[in-house]
Amino acid sequence: MKIAQELRAGSTIKIGNDPFVVLKAEYNKSGRNAAVVKFKMKNLISGNISDAVYKADDKMDDIKLDKVKAIYSYQNGDSYIFSNPETWEEIELKGEDLGDALNYLEEEMPLDVVYYESTAVAVELPTFVEREVTYTEPGLRGDTSGKVMKPARINTGFEVQVPLFVEQGEWIKIDTRTNEYVERVKK
Repeated sequence: MKIAQELRAGSTIKIGNDPFVVLKAEYNKSGRNAAVVKFKMKNLISGNISDAVYKADDKMDDIKLDKVKAIYSYQNGDSYIFSNPETWEEIELKGEDLGDALNYLEEEMPLDVVYYESTAVAVELPTFVEREVTYTEPGLRGDTSGKVMKPARINTGFEVQVPLFVEQGEWIKIDTRTNEYVERVKK
């Protein structure tokens, strides 16, 4: 058991019969009112994201999720197939279970499959991935007041905001937690 104010982003809790992962936790204490914690949570079974407010001293059931190393193999309709490199067992997940991970999936990509009570419920990507920029507009010279960004499409089809100096064909490093450009990579 944990109290609500101890939970941080990435914590996993059980509310009712459903497991949730905390995406964002914001502690708030104002004047006469009791301290509260505002959560943005994702239901690991249904994939729904919801907001909730709890008193800071409310008790929550924390849960432990199991993670297994896996490699993305292929897509079969709406299903995505991963394989355990040790046992070569195939693990199947639906597209809605993957969320933002779909933006970065490439064949042979290593990642972790997350299990809750022996059922695969999600995947956890590496914190950073390197992808090739397949399309971006050329940057305009002189337009450099502050942090100027432009859209760039990576080889999976996902669009990321990048600085003006990034050009088509270059490789970039992306933070998969925030979907933000980190740096250029030499390949």
